[in-house]
Order: sequence, then structure tokens, then C-alpha cells
Amino acid sequence: MNRETIDRIIDEILREKLKGIDGHSCCKDGVCSDNLCVVHNKEGVRTIVDNGAARITSGIGVEAAGGVDPDLAGMIDHTLLKPEATVTDIEKLCGEARRYGFASVCINPSYVPLCARLLKGTDVKVCTVIGFPLGATSTASKAFEAEQAIRDGAQEIDMVMNVGMLKSGEYEYVEDDVFAVVTTAKRYRILTKVIIETGLLTDEEKVKACILAKRAGADFVKTSTGFSKGGATAGDIALMRRIVGSAMGVKASGGVRSREDALAMVASGADRIGASASVRIVTGELAEAAKGY
Repeated sequence: MNRETIDRIIDEILREKLKGIDGHSCCKDGVCSDNLCVVHNKEGVRTIVDNGAARITSGIGVEAAGGVDPDLAGMIDHTLLKPEATVTDIEKLCGEARRYGFASVCINPSYVPLCARLLKGTDVKVCTVIGFPLGATSTASKAFEAEQAIRDGAQEIDMVMNVGMLKSGEYEYVEDDVFAVVTTAKRYRILTKVIIETGLLTDEEKVKACILAKRAGADFVKTSTGFSKGGATAGDIALMRRIVGSAMGVKASGGVRSREDALAMVASGADRIGASASVRIVTGELAEAAKGY
């Protein structure tokens, strides 16, 4: 896709579709007209399931205030990506994932073999991150890293887009970069989520990033790594959802620490949510969660 084509698509989207998606402007006289409002669409945590949310990402060391709803636990990616995470921490993460029946653990590549061994025979998947957290490694490095992680036991891949190349207008490079990881994962029937780092992008760049990820065949676009500026916002999720449509997933990550935050993301179009809380979200515990993602 050349620059002229992308710019034409951007102009059309920004002109026609970026109206009323800041999370509040869809409301008039207290009534939501576009099902995007994060103020008047909070029906309880069950709404997450009813609206089609797939997962919520969490951090280690969160204790339940009560029983965890099995349906919600099955949507949680239990995550620990801190550089100082130890083997003991990872063992605890996997133990919690088994205990609550979380969908997956998400860890750095070096811990994939350990998690694959600890979770063997369970329904908990092993997810890892590629080109994390900057996305600035070479395409060949990302493809190799994904291949090795999958061989080590990874069952889902989150990759970071090359933000600098996107901002430089090197769209072919960005698309090829994503495509290399996607095709590697698809050979093993493994899904790929592309982190676009929304906190570093303008609205136009967010649109371009989503278009390129979709063209490259990725399964999800995801807001952020949690290691850069900002995090998920309802406006960004609504924008991303409008760009990729219904056939592709949208994951909100960064700054989601409560049921209310999670519901806001889902109401705006998120299929999955990355947060620094898991059990706290599904049980409604109000205490601040320890940052883990």
C-alpha cells in the first residue's frame, strides 16, 4: 500500500468515523446513541461476557476477595513482564493461573520453557512477547524470536510494531515486519497480537498502524506495552475497533485496574483487556493492584 492510498483512507476515516468516540461525546441528555459511552453502559462484570470480551490481562500476586467467576477467569491473561521477575515469581504466576483457571500466562521469552513445563496438561496457554518493549529490533530478529518461542512452547504471540518506522512513513517496512511474525505464527496455527503503542501516536498514525496490522494478517491490534507513555483509553479503543471492523480483535492494555475501567474498554469495543489486576477485576476488589504489565 503506497502513501497516497493510505492518506486517502486516513482522510476518509478521520472525516467520517472519528465523530463521538472520546468515550463521552456519544451521550446527549444522558442517553447513549452509539453504544460507546463509558459512563452509562456499566451493567456489571457480566457485561464483559455479554459484549464479547475475550480476555483480561493481569499481574502477579493478586489475592481473591471471593470466588472467581469461572467464565471471567477463562478470559484472563495472567501477566508478568517485569525485567526483575524471578523464577519464583514465574512459578507463582503459573500457580495462580492453574488455581483460578486463567486463559494464559504472558511472560518474557526466556521463561516460555519453564511455563510450558509447569502448565503442561492444563488448559492454561503460554503467551509471550516479541520485540518487546520497543519494537525496534530487526524483522529477521523478530521472526526468529517468534519461531524459537513457539518451539519452546509459546501458544500465543504479542509483537511490538516498529513505531519509528511507522512515524517515518515507511509503511512497507512496517507491514513486512508484522507479516514476518504473523506468517511464522500461522505456520503453527498460533494467533498474533500487534502492539501499536498508542501513547506515542497521533490519531492518523493509529489509523495507519491498524490498517497495516490488518493487511499483514494479524489477529489483534493492541494499544500498548505498558512500558511507554500512556495506556488504553476508551477513545483509542473505539477508534481501533472502527478501523479493523468486527473480524479482527482489539486489546486494551495499560492503566486498566478496576471493573469500571474494564467495562469502559469493552463498551468501547475491546475484545481483550490488558491490566495490572486480574482477580481484583473479576471480584470487584477495590484495593490498588500492583503493577505487573
